[in-house]
Amino acid sequence: MIRPLRSRWLALLAFAAAVPAQVQAQVQTPPQSPSRSPSPATTLLVHADRPGPRIAPEIYGQFVEHLGRGVYEGIWVGEDSSIPNTRGIRRDVVAALRQVKVPVIRWPGGCFADSYHWRGGIGPRAKRAQEINASWGGKPDTNAFGTHEFMDFMGQIGAAPFVSVNVGSGSVQEADDWMRYMTAPTDSDPGRARAANGHAAPWAVPFVGVGNETWGCGGNMTADTYAASFRHYAAFLRSYSGPRANLIAVGADTDDYAWTETMMARAMTWRPDPTPLAYVDPRPLMWGLSLHFYTFAGNDWGDKGRNVGFDRTGWAKALARATLTDELIARHAAIMDRYDPQKKVALAVDEWGAWFASEPGASSLYLESTLRDAVIAGLSLNIFNRHADRVRMANLAQMVNVIQSLVLTRGGEMVVTPTWHVFDLYKVHQGADLIPVDIGTPDYVEGDSRMPQVSVSASRDAGGVLHLSIVNLHPDRPAPVAAMLAGVAGRSATAETLTAGRIDTRIEFGKADPFVPVPLDGVRLADGRLALTVPARSVTMVTIR
Repeated sequence: MIRPLRSRWLALLAFAAAVPAQVQAQVQTPPQSPSRSPSPATTLLVHADRPGPRIAPEIYGQFVEHLGRGVYEGIWVGEDSSIPNTRGIRRDVVAALRQVKVPVIRWPGGCFADSYHWRGGIGPRAKRAQEINASWGGKPDTNAFGTHEFMDFMGQIGAAPFVSVNVGSGSVQEADDWMRYMTAPTDSDPGRARAANGHAAPWAVPFVGVGNETWGCGGNMTADTYAASFRHYAAFLRSYSGPRANLIAVGADTDDYAWTETMMARAMTWRPDPTPLAYVDPRPLMWGLSLHFYTFAGNDWGDKGRNVGFDRTGWAKALARATLTDELIARHAAIMDRYDPQKKVALAVDEWGAWFASEPGASSLYLESTLRDAVIAGLSLNIFNRHADRVRMANLAQMVNVIQSLVLTRGGEMVVTPTWHVFDLYKVHQGADLIPVDIGTPDYVEGDSRMPQVSVSASRDAGGVLHLSIVNLHPDRPAPVAAMLAGVAGRSATAETLTAGRIDTRIEFGKADPFVPVPLDGVRLADGRLALTVPARSVTMVTIR
C-alpha cells in the first residue's frame, strides 16, 4: 500500500505573490476563533484563454453490482411491488439518477461479474436459474434482474451500458454469445432469440469490460497471463450491429505500476511487436485501461475506519488518501504516455469511492452517507477533471445502497445522499472544455496527515459559461479565495455551496436533508478578478457568466 506523501503543492504558494494586492484585499476573511490565526488566501489563476481537453461525460459514470441491496430493492422491486415502478424498476430511483444525468453504468460487477453467466438471466423470470452469489456471502440471486432488465433500466435513465463479461469463470465463446445476443440483427438466430424474450431491436453496447480485477477475485492472474487473455477475448468480442464496442482492459490495483507497464507493452495494439501488417487495425486493441482505488481512513484494508461517529483524525486520514488519486493517475498516465503519446487509450477509473466499515446490523457494504463523502466526491471529481486528457471514464462504487451511493432506499422510502448533491452540482462539467487553473493554497495538517487545503477544477460549457468547483478540505477553517480570470472578464458571478454543521453529519430517512446546496453570499467579480470565501468542510460551485 502507498503512504500519504507530503504535499507538493507548497511550491505553488509562490503564486500568491503574483496576484495583485488589491485582489487579495477583496477577500473578506471571516472572524476566527482566538485559538486560530486567519487563513491565508488561496490564489487562483484561471486560464480561460487556454482551454484544455473536453471533460468526457463518462467521468461521471456509475457502477452497479449484485451485492447487498444494490440491485434487489435498490433498483429492482418487480412489477407486482407496491413501490411505484415501471416494469419492475423503481421510479423514484430512476428520477433521482436522471436528475444528475448519469451517463454510463457498469454492470454486473465487480467480483460478481466473473461468476455471472448471462443465460441464467434471460427468458421468463419464473424459469430463470436460481443462483448463489458466491462472490458476496453465498446469498441467493434469483436472476430476476438480467440483461433485458438492465437495458430497460439504461433506457429509463438515459445512460449507456458498460457490460463486464466473465473472464474468470467464463469463456471467450460465452462472452461472444452474449455480444451476439445483445447486438445481432433481428434477422439472425441471436436476434430472434432476443426478440422472443421481448426485445426485437439490437441494443447498443458501447463499452465492454474484459473481466474484472483479474489480479484478484477475477482469476488471480499475473499481468502477463491477463495480457494474453485480453488479446484472446479482444479477437472475438465485437458488436454485430451499430458502432464498434469499446473494450476496457483490466488495469492496476492502486499503485501497481508494473501491471500498467505490462498491459501497455503487450496488449495495447493488435500485434505485440512493432512489425506492421497492412491488414491489422491501426486503432488500439483497447479503448481503455482501468484503475481501481478506494478511499478509507488510512491505508489498511483491514481497518478502514468508521463510517459514522468518526473524529477529526478519521476525517483527515480519509481525505489524505483520496488526495493520492492525483498522484496515482499521474504516474499511471506517465507510463501510458510512453506507449501512447497521442493518448488514444483512456484511463478508466471504473471503481472509486469511499469504503468504510459498515455499522453492525447493516446489509452487506451498506454505508450511511456523511459530509465526508461529499468532500471526497468533490475532491475526486476535481482530480478526474484535471486529468481529462487521459481520464475519460470513471465509475463511482456503487450507485445505490452499497458503499458511496448516490441514493439510499429503505423499503418504499428513498433519500439522495450528499454525494448525489455533489454530482448534481458538478453535472455542468459534463462535456465542457477543461480550463486549466494554477493554484496556490496552504496545507491542511492534522496529525500525520498533510494535504492541500483547497481543491479546484474549472470548465467552460458550449454557451461560454465558466464553472469553477472549489472544495475546502479543512474541517473548521473557511478558505478565502482570490482568483484572476485570464481571457475572460465576466459580467456576473454566483455560487452555491454544500456543507453541514459537523464533519460526520449524515443523511437520515424521515428527516430534512441537511445537504441541499445554498447560495453563497459575498461573491465579487470586477475587472476579471473574483473574490469569495468558501466555508469550511464544503463543496462550492461558482458560475461566471
